[in-house]
Amino acid sequence: MLELKHIKKYYHVGGTLTKAQDDVSVAFRKQEFVAILGPSGSGKTTMLNIIGGLDRYDSGDLVIKGKSTKDFKDADWDAYRNNSVGFIFQSYNLISHLSIMENVEMGMTLSGVPAAEKQKRAENALIRVGLKDHMHKQPSQLSGGQMQRVAIARAIANDPEILLADEPTGALDSQTSEEIMQLIKELSKERLVIMVTHNPDLAHKYADRVIEFADGQIKHDSNPHVESEKQDGFKLNHTKMSYWTALKLSATNIRTKKGRTFLTVFASSIGIIGIAVVLALSNGFQKQIDKTQSEAMASMPVTISQVGTDTNAMMTGTETKTFSKSSTVTAEKSAADKAQHTNKLPQSYLDYINKMPTKDARSIAVTYGTGMNLVRKVNGKYQTVSFSTSNPDSSSVDASAMMAASTGVGGSVYPVKRTSSGKTFLQTYYKLLSGSYPTKATDIVLVVDKKNTVNINALKNLGFSVKEGQKFNFNDLIGTSVQLVANDDYYTKLPTGTYLPTQDLSKAAASSNTKTLHITGIVRVKSKNSDGLLASGIAYSSALTKQVLDENKSSAIVAAQKQSTTNIMTGQQMDQATRTAIMTTLGGVSTPTSVQIYPTTFKQKDKVLAYLDKWNKGKSKADKVIYTDLAGTVSDMTGGLMDAITYVLVAFAGISLVTSMIMIAIITYTSVLERTKEIGVLKALGARKKDITRVFDAETFILGFGAGLFGIFVAWLLTFPINAVLANVTGLSGVAVLNPVHAIILVLISTILTLLGGHVPARMAAKKDAAIALRAE
Repeated sequence: MLELKHIKKYYHVGGTLTKAQDDVSVAFRKQEFVAILGPSGSGKTTMLNIIGGLDRYDSGDLVIKGKSTKDFKDADWDAYRNNSVGFIFQSYNLISHLSIMENVEMGMTLSGVPAAEKQKRAENALIRVGLKDHMHKQPSQLSGGQMQRVAIARAIANDPEILLADEPTGALDSQTSEEIMQLIKELSKERLVIMVTHNPDLAHKYADRVIEFADGQIKHDSNPHVESEKQDGFKLNHTKMSYWTALKLSATNIRTKKGRTFLTVFASSIGIIGIAVVLALSNGFQKQIDKTQSEAMASMPVTISQVGTDTNAMMTGTETKTFSKSSTVTAEKSAADKAQHTNKLPQSYLDYINKMPTKDARSIAVTYGTGMNLVRKVNGKYQTVSFSTSNPDSSSVDASAMMAASTGVGGSVYPVKRTSSGKTFLQTYYKLLSGSYPTKATDIVLVVDKKNTVNINALKNLGFSVKEGQKFNFNDLIGTSVQLVANDDYYTKLPTGTYLPTQDLSKAAASSNTKTLHITGIVRVKSKNSDGLLASGIAYSSALTKQVLDENKSSAIVAAQKQSTTNIMTGQQMDQATRTAIMTTLGGVSTPTSVQIYPTTFKQKDKVLAYLDKWNKGKSKADKVIYTDLAGTVSDMTGGLMDAITYVLVAFAGISLVTSMIMIAIITYTSVLERTKEIGVLKALGARKKDITRVFDAETFILGFGAGLFGIFVAWLLTFPINAVLANVTGLSGVAVLNPVHAIILVLISTILTLLGGHVPARMAAKKDAAIALRAE
């Protein structure tokens, strides 16, 4: 069954050589009870450890069923201890934080026995050793004799072929010793039992064979055995502890140290709490900044006009610091005139603008300068009206103002392109006070300021009879209709060839081509920090200007004006600029008067500008399109500021994470020292180095994961008082907002860092010598 051939094991301590096994050769039968007697230090325990695979021999050979162990690797020895050997120790070596059942099941857990079979075997083993009524207790609830019975049950539960007992009665009284010896004697009928003892009376009374040991050598053998050549063969089933088992072992151990565990988790979570609070504040402040920037962008769009200003050209020549010594005066255009640039805005450019990513520019307004022929029935009679806010009662109205009033030019234009969130420009930036938001081009709105006042001239020009300070109910204004008349119905050709507005406004209003505009809602800017883009008065969509243009560009008056060099309405001569202005007002010019682009934030504005600059790349100066960036200065001041602050604060908070990792390493190392004997027991039961590492890695995983969750929970709780304080101090509400993604990432970081911090001590635990670990106190 088992044979030792010329086994030698020497220890060098300083300059002293101790021969624990000095050329030992002995063979054991398959079934017998062998007692090994000898004084302390004689080498009998070393021989037991060599047989059990806890100690390695220096030379010789240990042969099991004819198989040599000379070439055994660590994993083979682990499997051998788990499959073939059961240990009974003098000090029981039960794992204190496990129940009796769990202690007995541990060897089977390592060998992968199914749960139901494992429980059945453990129960049978406990019943056999007389602990039927105690199997659900904890080790601390048992007497010494009962704990030794648990150790025996653990040794036999996996049905080993060899049972090794090291002073099994050394810590027991005489009566209990007799009971344990009778139990071991009974077990020897089924397997090989080798017992080391100092008690010759018990040895000679119960053992079938007594071997006397001294100075590392066998001095006497009462019943020698010679191993036959033919053997049954020996097979190894390698052990493997699952991650789940490692987690359960570690969780059970952690539960026995609740106070220390909580303090560890709390201390480890400080870094997570700090970073989580910083990120929550950063997230909230960034949202406030984005909101403010977005609101600012509503009143500071990137604007492309028919005539732009080239700022680079304006700066040219202004940098000179010397005075001229010439006696002549040179006539030149001013820097502002030189910087003027006429933008060509062909349809291809408008298509290019419309392809701009929605995430960068949530709204784009393309506005056409065509006038609108507006009439409204007032007191039963139609009269011309306009969206203008100029004073209709002023006697000093210039010609351009009269033209604007006569053609309905005025009011504010808002974009209609939907935002990335699915909301329109008005829904994003303006609060609806009454009525509904526009849904089509013929829907218009009345814009009021933050005090709910409206420009009195806007109402007068719409035909309302109004006095300063007069108040209107919302319903008095909602539903107000205005007729938008096409050029062909509004202008009448005279016999002289000139055109004048029709005198029959009721007929023009009733035309099938006439559109009816309705005030569908009253709106007010949402932001307290911005007055918004739309001025007090009537606002309409840029889509309406496009519809009017498409309808009027082929009208008779436009065709006539194209053929004439004189003003088709006054007959007066006009320069090119005046002619272009009149053609634009009549709807004869398809070039937009302006394009307004509304970036989502200052950061996205830079992407918008880069997109616009891409169009100009490689084009001649005349073909380039110049834009006006009203928000450029503010963008330069605020860009990246919040990110920089966040990085600095996170870096400082991250220092505590590193401290936590070091602390976890120290705590894990302390746990290794405290659980040294447990490490020895697990190795005696066949646990591999990987399994031992896994147990301690599992413990650090639980601590790290727990610290991460605890830190996130505490950080989330802290957001409530932080938000209350910030609301009182700054007036900002809901600033601290913990992003769930950040929370998950921080938990992962906490777990990974603690695993890294605890892995080195875990590896140290795995490398501990099993025999030395079992002797630890």
